[in-house]
Amino acid sequence: MDKLTPERRSANMRAIRSKGMKPELLVRRMVHALGYGFRLHRNDLPGKPDLAFIGRRKAIFVHGCFWHQHPGCREGRPPSSNQQYWTPKLRRNVERDTKALSDLAERGWKTLVVWECEITDQPKLEGRLKRFLE
Repeated sequence: MDKLTPERRSANMRAIRSKGMKPELLVRRMVHALGYGFRLHRNDLPGKPDLAFIGRRKAIFVHGCFWHQHPGCREGRPPSSNQQYWTPKLRRNVERDTKALSDLAERGWKTLVVWECEITDQPKLEGRLKRFLE
């Protein structure tokens, strides 16, 4: 595999958005097909959940494996270059995620984290979403 130049890696990282990415859109379509209504990116809730089910007091976060450092996932590995930049940045993301989940739990909310790598097994993901939302 060819190593990315710093310029190309920078361009790749700039192109990544925080909302409306493929994994989130897939989860939204699945939940909608299951018949559930939801609100998107509620900034009045800790962590701005990707999907919020207000009446059920449930929230779903769809996390990218790299950005949120999915433990044990190949995509969740930190980069080997520029570690002085990436290590603290990714650690802050994980700490912010942990705090958001904790704050929601304190408010009586149940949460589900869907990792980007989990969207490949759609029947399994659909079952997980159904169980969470029942």
